[in-house]
Amino acid sequence: MERRDFFKKAIVAAGTATVGSSALEAGVTVQPIDDRQISPVAFPEKRPLIMYSDRPPLLETPRDVFTSVLTPNDQFFVRWHMPDIPTHIDPDTYTIHINGLVEKELNISLNDLKTKFEQVEVTAVLQCGGNSRSAFKPVAGGIQWGSGAMGCAIWKGVRLRDILDKAGLKKDAEWIGFNGSEKAAYYETPEFIRELHLEELDDHVILAYEMNGEDLPYLNGYPLRLVIPGSYSDSWVKMLSNITVTNKYKHLFFMDVAYRVPDNECECETPEKKAPKTKPITKMNVKSVIGYPTKDSVVSHKSHVVVRGVAFDDGHGIKEVLVSTDAGKTWSQAILDDGKLGRYAYRAFRFAFKPNTLGKVTIMTKAINNIGEEQPFAKDIKWNHGGYKYNGIDEVTVEVV
Repeated sequence: MERRDFFKKAIVAAGTATVGSSALEAGVTVQPIDDRQISPVAFPEKRPLIMYSDRPPLLETPRDVFTSVLTPNDQFFVRWHMPDIPTHIDPDTYTIHINGLVEKELNISLNDLKTKFEQVEVTAVLQCGGNSRSAFKPVAGGIQWGSGAMGCAIWKGVRLRDILDKAGLKKDAEWIGFNGSEKAAYYETPEFIRELHLEELDDHVILAYEMNGEDLPYLNGYPLRLVIPGSYSDSWVKMLSNITVTNKYKHLFFMDVAYRVPDNECECETPEKKAPKTKPITKMNVKSVIGYPTKDSVVSHKSHVVVRGVAFDDGHGIKEVLVSTDAGKTWSQAILDDGKLGRYAYRAFRFAFKPNTLGKVTIMTKAINNIGEEQPFAKDIKWNHGGYKYNGIDEVTVEVV
């Protein structure tokens, strides 16, 4: 796929609208979803989503998508760090290079991955560490994501462990570095490289070339991306080009400066003073999101309303989801799906009620996982400068008429 053609198609799809946030300035009518605007631009392989930038592409999934376990590929959020995405990817010649502290360096093609290794699938949530950042008060730095910088898919590929076994790890191997193909516009900008310690490796960590039964969408990392279930998406490197095994941790910007939270019990600090010590964000915390109804929905008095949404954590599994229809005064248990897609997937929930009062009604959801962790009230969320790991009780307010 030619990159210049890719973005040209996006611009054409917008008609006379200006691509990116300037579309609003051009007077284009857009659809409001939870105070966020659906862009008039539809990138190839995507429906119109909430757009924060077109270069690099930053697209958020609308809230009303989160009523089912799997997120459709064409509505799956998009997060890139660098503006220069490769101009051309030929699946017939694409290879991933394995080097460093290995007995045998490898160049593995897509066909090799599909024919010479055991094929595996894992259903897992992909979530940006800054998802729901806009809910922090005061405002934290970074993209002001709503609750849609996340999605759940069935990922198919090959175990990373199998690839490393084929290369053969040397006895002093400890760290695995992953490099993607995106490039910065400015030569001094650090490359997007992530590292994984060998102790973090398990059979669920895979190199995926399929997503929900189709080739990875271009904007979600085609042709190959790293999948680390339970971890935030900054570690899920897209368009993988190189895997390097080392015996020492390599100090990197995106490991040592970006994507970090205070290294204290509450992972918090104050706007006036940064924490003296920080740590990388890794495992996701427990979270739920209401997909229906959405903010400012109008429902009829004493009608049959079914609240729907999804809940997830880092893989311990969701035990229950509680719903409040009186702004958190009382709670009732929602019905969860069967969870057959595994502990890293969404658990879809539903809760039926009949609104018996007129006016504004606030609906809240709170997920609790199998080790007793639960979502806190928004007022109890501890602040950090990066705006990471927000998981306050979700809520929407509807109008009953």
